Amino acid sequence: MTLDLLIVGAGPIGLCCGIEAKKKGLSYLIADKGCLVNSLYNYPKEMQFFSTSEKLEIGGVPFISNKPKPGRNEALEYYRRVADFYQLKLSLYNPVKNIRKEKNIFTVTTQKGEIKCRNIILALGFYDIPNKLDVPGENLEKVHHYFQEAHPFYRKKILVVGAANSAVDVALECYRKGAEVKMLIKNDTISDRVKYWVKPDIENRIEEGSIQAFFNSRLLAITPYSVIIKTPEHILEYKNDFVLAMTGYLPDFDFLKKTGIRIKDDVWNMPDFNPKTMETNQKGIYLAGVICGGKNTHTWFIENSREHAHFIIEDIKKERAKLN
Repeated sequence: MTLDLLIVGAGPIGLCCGIEAKKKGLSYLIADKGCLVNSLYNYPKEMQFFSTSEKLEIGGVPFISNKPKPGRNEALEYYRRVADFYQLKLSLYNPVKNIRKEKNIFTVTTQKGEIKCRNIILALGFYDIPNKLDVPGENLEKVHHYFQEAHPFYRKKILVVGAANSAVDVALECYRKGAEVKMLIKNDTISDRVKYWVKPDIENRIEEGSIQAFFNSRLLAITPYSVIIKTPEHILEYKNDFVLAMTGYLPDFDFLKKTGIRIKDDVWNMPDFNPKTMETNQKGIYLAGVICGGKNTHTWFIENSREHAHFIIEDIKKERAKLN
């Protein structure tokens, strides 16, 4: 069987595309290399979203949460309910290995076999590839690019690298769970993107000295028992048990390039696509969600990329009508 559509990525936007495809009578499958909403699953266990629950809704299914801004566990429950409500066709833990095209039909090689389809949506997200520090010692076991909870760092000396939401949340959570926390910040202030109800908290903790922050500084090296930091005035070495590098994540640009999708610049790695249809320079391959922003992963969120599903499915229907 040749599907009308294969959706790669079972995050909220991939699910949104599946819902739209089902509503319009298209045959489809949603494949993901991990679990349902895999990126959300890997968020910190106590994470609270910046967005209110209605902005995370998809498919017209209400998202009722205990607080206006829901937490990770509530989001996981919500998206499971959405997938069940629409009986979405999912192939989870099934990574895509290769895509090739012959006579307008794609053959997609996955871990579980080949899938033939007429169109592909890449709703890949960006949480799988950490933005590396590129310093000696980064491969030590004490260095973490992901954070689940603060308990393992109780009474340990930790360095949090970064100044945006993830770094601030990690620093505050670890401090309140008994860790000795230092922050390394490449600029002279905490990021303006930090959640407005959290920003005063971290600034006050820094001002009172509960959390020591090194502004305008960079990490030179990591050793098994210390970190070496360059500040504007000195090069310093501190005893250290763990480095939590909350420096962001990147989309899989190599995968895009392998499919023939053109990257328009070397600075932001913006992929080439039509913003009206979301179709890339490779006919029949579409982009949806945060992947559209290249390295600028703060451009697209669930709330402003839900409409991508509508644009794509309408274009696929128009193309199919031409063939008929």
